[in-house]
Amino acid sequence: MPFPSKTDRNAILSAALEELSSGGIRNLSLRNIAATLGLAPNALYRYFSDRAALEAALADECARRLEVALRKAAHGSDAAKTIRRLAAAYLHFARDNRNLYEVFMSFHTPDHAGSPRQSLWSFTVEQVQHMTGEAHAREAAVALWALLHGAATLEAGQVHGENKPASGFEFGLNAWLLLAETPSSASRAKKSVR
Repeated sequence: MPFPSKTDRNAILSAALEELSSGGIRNLSLRNIAATLGLAPNALYRYFSDRAALEAALADECARRLEVALRKAAHGSDAAKTIRRLAAAYLHFARDNRNLYEVFMSFHTPDHAGSPRQSLWSFTVEQVQHMTGEAHAREAAVALWALLHGAATLEAGQVHGENKPASGFEFGLNAWLLLAETPSSASRAKKSVR
């Protein structure tokens, strides 16, 4: 009769998420996770070959959770309002899940078909496409993503102040929306870069 498993991949990932939220990525330890689960550290290697594999799984989990948050925010008919809600949801998620977001942005996992990151990207492009059309959706999505990531990083680093106002994000989003809503401007901008 086989001995029943004391853990599984989801239990390990859940314990890792708890440890990550309390101690951050720098303090994430397979030993501590194993101790939390009442296991020997080598028991985790059956599910995660090393810390990098665990970080990749955490980054994927962040992508899944972020997509859920963005999908909840995306309901509505007006494309510009939807983008504003998506932007607010993104920043709220990054703020409320700082340590998980840090793993997401610092640990690159491949964007293969069906991956959580690819799903998140496809959803983002789909939302942006409602404003820009298909021709410019991917480049506009990269620009929006850069704006959102930059704003989240600046906020996390607490660099805003009198000389670096947080309202700069709103200025950037308004500029993005203005260009996204004007297809001829997007075409001209692309030609001027060449």
